[in-house]
Amino acid sequence: MAISLEEVKHLARLAKLEFSDPEYQQFTEEMNRILAYVEKLRELDTSDVEPLSHTTPLSNVMREDEVKPSLPVEEALRNAPDRKGNFFKVPKVIK
Repeated sequence: MAISLEEVKHLARLAKLEFSDPEYQQFTEEMNRILAYVEKLRELDTSDVEPLSHTTPLSNVMREDEVKPSLPVEEALRNAPDRKGNFFKVPKVIK
């Protein structure tokens, strides 16, 4: 399976990309090399290979929630550039 220069130009148009003629030629060659590699991989017998969704067998690595004491307000706000009472004061972003 090969990809033509016209198909590469069509893909570029769909992606709203513009290239020079030498770049289109280069991308055509590179995509054809990629497709040739994929075809080569299809020759491998993978019938005994279990599909992977992760590279490691971990299923859930989240720690259990634990109730712990919070940081005191004064310590949390100690380095705040601006504050209003017990809160961080930030610039308004929505008008």
